[in-house]
Amino acid sequence: MRGLSTRRLAYIAFAAVCVFWGTTYLGIKVALETVPPFLLGGMRFTLAGSVLAVALRLLGHEWPDWRRAPTFFLIGLAMLGFGNGGVVWAEQFMASGLVAVLVASTPFWMVGIESLAGGERLTRRTVVGLSIGFSGILLLVWPDLVAAMSATSGWTWIGGLIATQLACVGWSVGSTISKQRLHDTDPLVSAAGQMLAGGLVMLAVSGVLGEYGRLTWTARSAAAVAYLFVAGSLVGFVAYTYALRHLPMSIVSLYPYVNPIVAVVLGTWLLHEPLTWRIVLAIAVILGGSAVVSGRIQNSKFTMKRAANTEDLPGALRVQKEPVQTSE
Repeated sequence: MRGLSTRRLAYIAFAAVCVFWGTTYLGIKVALETVPPFLLGGMRFTLAGSVLAVALRLLGHEWPDWRRAPTFFLIGLAMLGFGNGGVVWAEQFMASGLVAVLVASTPFWMVGIESLAGGERLTRRTVVGLSIGFSGILLLVWPDLVAAMSATSGWTWIGGLIATQLACVGWSVGSTISKQRLHDTDPLVSAAGQMLAGGLVMLAVSGVLGEYGRLTWTARSAAAVAYLFVAGSLVGFVAYTYALRHLPMSIVSLYPYVNPIVAVVLGTWLLHEPLTWRIVLAIAVILGGSAVVSGRIQNSKFTMKRAANTEDLPGALRVQKEPVQTSE
């Protein structure tokens, strides 16, 4: 029952990631009106990590051994320095919708790097499911994508493409390291440590680039930074860390596919934007691809459970592992 409850909480955390991170692209775009990119990430993650760390300490959570500090800084550098930093940097020059599509290649990087690192095995079904989901993303944003590509050209396009793919690689490497090396650490403490480490790295980069002198505030940018601090960092990153700890990488990696669906649903519900056949078809394709990936996980579990149940079969029908006798 405890395992079932933990898994259910993990799926709730994954849903929170899909909802909150689906809205952060717009928040980043607004914040960048007056806040430089690395300073934006450094402020929100350092503050969020500090607030969460103090709160957890007051609640009696045990802080990990300081010998793990290099691991936290490595993960923070990869996931936030490269991952978040690359996305924010690209949004300076590219439409947020175009950046979201480029970031939608993240699932391929995540499951590929996880497989190379000796984790969850990459299968043909996973690749097919991810490909179906990505085609749905393209169908969903195709008109906006064409317009954004026509307005973005030359080195701006190349630089944005490189930045987003470095972001995907950094996020994937950091996620894999976090899943493998911090599996025995409290997920909340882990999230606080990673945000604090990543935020400090981004503040250092910001200082080297001279961003502090370019910082100004408006009501819009201040509100956007506050929203990113709460929704993107405190809620979103903590939820992501928890989901990553308790769900397969191929499931967690699907969040970039679900983010655009959330944006469309919210736009239709709150802003009364039109819901066309192309949008409905695209959502169906994305969900279909996600179902193919998650279906592979369910089939794998069923096979493992069935194999475990064979222990109750008669000896003639059961394959037993016998100890190997060796001569000394």
